[in-house]
Amino acid sequence: MAKLPRKFEETLDGTVVFDLPFPLVLDTEGLASLRRMKPLRVRQSYHIEYLHSYGQDSPFFAGLTNRVQLGNRDPETGYTYATPRGHDMYTGHETEWVVLPERGTVHAFTVCYFGSEEFLKETPFVLALIEYEGVDTLFLARLTGVDPDEVSLDWIGMQVQARYRRNSKIKPTDVYFVPVE
Repeated sequence: MAKLPRKFEETLDGTVVFDLPFPLVLDTEGLASLRRMKPLRVRQSYHIEYLHSYGQDSPFFAGLTNRVQLGNRDPETGYTYATPRGHDMYTGHETEWVVLPERGTVHAFTVCYFGSEEFLKETPFVLALIEYEGVDTLFLARLTGVDPDEVSLDWIGMQVQARYRRNSKIKPTDVYFVPVE
């Protein structure tokens, strides 16, 4: 027979109950008042699993999950995009998927001292525009392995290597870059 814990760990997550009326005295009158009790108001987090499609960008996220960065190319002109794009912005042709190089160059960067709620606790952080050989557009991503408190113009032109999150979140932040050693 399994031994049950004598006391369960208390946490602040889970259901929040508020405006909970309850008689201070549990006599006959107090217990009778429970018949007139209003419905309980309960606030709890809601979890749902979605069958979600990223549409024409789904292969990009599937690639990041498998540690491959994909871009798109117009098959007629060869114009190549570092970010997912289903159709060429100049000709309107449907693009084809291409594998991007694992290495690139920092074209420009900025240090972010503020961010959305998701990234606020990670500030300051560095965002960089990554330039790839043979690719016509730049890719915006995090640059790690550099100290945002010691900014240097030497970072421009620095060779960088793509790295991928071990546990994909199916977000563009699943890929980030580090300086080539």
